[in-house]
Amino acid sequence: MNTPSNKSLTWPLASLLSGVSMLVVGIALLTVAIGAQAGLAKYSGLVTGMIMSAYFAGFVYGTYACPLLIRRVGYIRAFAVMASVASAVPVLHAIWTNPWFWGLLRFVTGVCIVGLYVVIESWLNVVADKESRGKVFAAYMAVSGVSTALGQWLILAGDRFGFVPFALVSILFSFALIPTTLTTIREPRQTKAPSMNLIALFAISPIGAIASLGSGLINGTFYSLGNVFGQGVGFSDNRTAAFMAITILSGAAFQWPVGHLSDRYDRRWILFWICVASAGLAAVGFYLAREYENFLILLGVLYGALSFAIYGLSVAHTNDLIEPSKVLEATGGLLLLYGIGATLGPTLAGGLMDVLGPESLMLYFSLVLTALAAIVWHFTRQQKRLARMPAHRADYVMMDASSQAVLQMDPRNASDPDAKDTSIT
Repeated sequence: MNTPSNKSLTWPLASLLSGVSMLVVGIALLTVAIGAQAGLAKYSGLVTGMIMSAYFAGFVYGTYACPLLIRRVGYIRAFAVMASVASAVPVLHAIWTNPWFWGLLRFVTGVCIVGLYVVIESWLNVVADKESRGKVFAAYMAVSGVSTALGQWLILAGDRFGFVPFALVSILFSFALIPTTLTTIREPRQTKAPSMNLIALFAISPIGAIASLGSGLINGTFYSLGNVFGQGVGFSDNRTAAFMAITILSGAAFQWPVGHLSDRYDRRWILFWICVASAGLAAVGFYLAREYENFLILLGVLYGALSFAIYGLSVAHTNDLIEPSKVLEATGGLLLLYGIGATLGPTLAGGLMDVLGPESLMLYFSLVLTALAAIVWHFTRQQKRLARMPAHRADYVMMDASSQAVLQMDPRNASDPDAKDTSIT
């Protein structure tokens, strides 16, 4: 198959990435708006956490349901259906403030968003040939990270407790359709990707499997309840947005040095010490939130730099232990575990915040990370005794748990001549 030149794909790539940017900004803004208005409605932390968890539950369900829809009606029609629903749902939040209704809307949003990611990332996968795969993947990660941080600030535009934030989200989702639907990139070929049993995945890499679950428990909860935490400790709207944005951006910026370090030394011990350090920082954050909340933004830089690298380390370690041909299906299993953790985390943390106050979100992070560090230490020592060293070492690649489709752009899959034509199912 002939691959179009990089020059001829510059505009289609830029067009798709602009659509991704508006979509991610809208997702981040919607999460912030729901958190703010849940506080205004006096929802408990548990109820707010369950509402937020519904999004990730929809995300996980969508990884199974959306590919079926795509195979049935094709990429273009499936994209149009999911985009239309995703654009309408934010406005419905403002019509009726009810936790059960909001939970249903969050679930539907999660299903639609993962479907949009599958389509967009499958098109990006067509753009990414063997030579450009790493660049396209990095550009996608950069756009996603910056857009997520930008979405935190848009809550300051207009009345955050009114209709305006939801209207902005609907507008952003609608505008994201324009560059995406005008793409000249052909539809990817539909193929069914193999799936890996989670028990088999755990048998291959218990550290990778548990670390992926733990990453979902902390990162999914941070995205869902970080703004509720900021409001609860007395931050202004500006400081809450700054805390969230800086933590997210530091997490994106420091993945490369952490990954470089893990490529040189044993990833298991790097993961262990990152969990220990992150747990310590979160414990300090729990104290600061009670006494010196103004220092939390600085702590967020350090915490984000370390905790956001856990998922990438779990993926890289798992890929050290498997055949290169199994990378796609194994990492898909890790993403499923991440999604399960992100579904459970906000509910667990929300319940704890009800009992001990909003600052206990940091305590929740510390407890989860401490447990994760202990598990990594246990299995690392066990594997050392069994002298189970990896036969090969995969390169660390910055990862984002947006959807399973992104795995096909992973540069580690560049050796597959058909990789750029397949779509995850």
